[in-house]
Amino acid sequence: MATLNLGILAHVDAGKTSLTERLLYAAGVIDELGSVDAGSTRTDTLELERRRGITIKSAVVSFRLRGTTVNLIDTPGHPDFIAEVERVLGVLDGAVLVVSAVEGVQAQTRVLARTLHRLRIPTLIFVNKVDRVGARVEGLLDELAARVSPAIVPMSRVDGLGTRVATVRARTDLRRLADHDDAVLAALVEDRTPPPLRAHDDVHPVFFGSAITGAGIDELIDGITGLLPAAPAEEAGNEEAGNEEAGVNELSGMVFKVDRGPAGEKVAYLRMFGGALHVRDTVGADRVTGISVFADGRTVTRRQIAAGQIGTVRGLTKIKIGDTIGVRDDKAHQAQFAPPSLETAVVARPQSRAGLHAALVELAEQDPLINLRQDDERGEVYVSLYGEVQKEVIQATLAEQYGLDVSFRETTVLCVERLAGQGTAVEFNKVDPNPFLATVGLRVRPGDGITFDLAVEPGSMPPAFFVAVEQTVRETLRQGLRGWPVPDCAVTMTHSGYSARQSHAHAVFDKSMSSTAGDFRRLTPLVLMAALRRAGTVVHEPIHAFTAEVPPDTAPAVLPLLARLGAIPLATGAHGIDGEIPAAKVHELQRRLPALTRGEGVLDSAFDHYAPVRGTPPARERIGPDPLDRKEYLLRVVRRTL
Repeated sequence: MATLNLGILAHVDAGKTSLTERLLYAAGVIDELGSVDAGSTRTDTLELERRRGITIKSAVVSFRLRGTTVNLIDTPGHPDFIAEVERVLGVLDGAVLVVSAVEGVQAQTRVLARTLHRLRIPTLIFVNKVDRVGARVEGLLDELAARVSPAIVPMSRVDGLGTRVATVRARTDLRRLADHDDAVLAALVEDRTPPPLRAHDDVHPVFFGSAITGAGIDELIDGITGLLPAAPAEEAGNEEAGNEEAGVNELSGMVFKVDRGPAGEKVAYLRMFGGALHVRDTVGADRVTGISVFADGRTVTRRQIAAGQIGTVRGLTKIKIGDTIGVRDDKAHQAQFAPPSLETAVVARPQSRAGLHAALVELAEQDPLINLRQDDERGEVYVSLYGEVQKEVIQATLAEQYGLDVSFRETTVLCVERLAGQGTAVEFNKVDPNPFLATVGLRVRPGDGITFDLAVEPGSMPPAFFVAVEQTVRETLRQGLRGWPVPDCAVTMTHSGYSARQSHAHAVFDKSMSSTAGDFRRLTPLVLMAALRRAGTVVHEPIHAFTAEVPPDTAPAVLPLLARLGAIPLATGAHGIDGEIPAAKVHELQRRLPALTRGEGVLDSAFDHYAPVRGTPPARERIGPDPLDRKEYLLRVVRRTL
């Protein structure tokens, strides 16, 4: 049986989880439909999800549809949890992008659509809520063509639009799809079954329906099973038939989620792209102790997980989100949304500080982008955020799962620093003012991400010393010249040197005469920051793309507010105002918009890019020894080593 790993994605409240529930019902996995409002859906299992009525963590459920095994992944729709979506996209074969027939294309819809297109993930669009008052068809198709893709193909029609008795009928043939797909056209001409929608196509078949009433669900299922590319049975493995040889090709898998079991043990969610992983196999220094795969609405204990399958693996104590099992699959690692643009300090009572750090370390395993920063002197831990809802969820999780009552300092915008040019610096072993037994020379220039390479011979000193330099470079770049992260920097090591292991005559090894990795870890920040100073950095702030849906007659009152907030209107129309605004001003715009629009204004925004700060650039308080202040840095480093 073929296997399809399918993602359901949407802007919050478009009906994504309700659609998941309807598909489970159609597949016979559940006997009764759950409700988001009642907190009874199958995939929203966390108490916090049920209470708030939103999806916070991705959830996997497996079922069979018309001869295809579907591993469906329900993802969060709220933009505060976009990182959870990012981790899922790399394991998908296809996706359904849910759009509300009433609200139409929203900010998160466009973010998701752009990413699906970039990753070339075959995508169907499901227009939900055709039974709601205000539902649209033709106008919405124009909106999809303008904001998602011009190559949209309606695959169904709606009767009784906007009423509880709305019904959906399939289009009579695939000729509209053939207008955009030569392979489909050839199949129709030759009277053959059209091939699945291919990853290199930009075509988006559009289905209409209602997850609540079930209208249009049969037609959507036809699209899921007929237009999206499922892996053949031999690729997906078949242990039910005793196929122990499944997946004999090269081992390749990716961890897209990490959770904790009842006893606190790590549980890794894994998609296999090739080969098979077995119980008792060794991964790094760990041994696999248990495997479960998703099948028929439940998890089933198995001896292996094979290509095409999704399951959970136990026993891997060092595993992290994004880790590769075997050979790396490049497609699985391409998904990348914007990093968090907000930061706050988590504050606990003094007696709870140790427990707070341990709890946040566990939460960071499940969401690495919260990016912990520990300030030991103030007893505070900083976390990065996508929004205020995520902060509330962290607070509730710490209270309910760890018994910790915490508060937060005011949320601030998280800027970044980008290099203005190129800079070099070097300090030589046993040459003043260098107090460390190490030679480190570094060149920095603008890059794409953080990269580290060598302009010296790899054999010029022990590998552990090079590792120490690279690790310290990456750590130091978390705080640039003004304290902000430096996310895009190409670093080259231009000089290296060390004092070989030696001792006094007839004596044991003398550390004071020999270089250690610690010498390189302590010297590297001084050299790197000197190089950054010579290159110069420019502070950039996060900019959001926004759509302000406002009554046309209120636009003249809104535009002056946008100007005062530093926003740039890019387009105005019947739907409202599109533009860009500094992330720091989004909350104020959201707060003031209703008063200017008779309470009818609605704001949608999502991170779009970084731009240089206008005026005096802000600085962030530095944590730990400051390599920009050499004297203070050396005093604190020496104090730490005593």
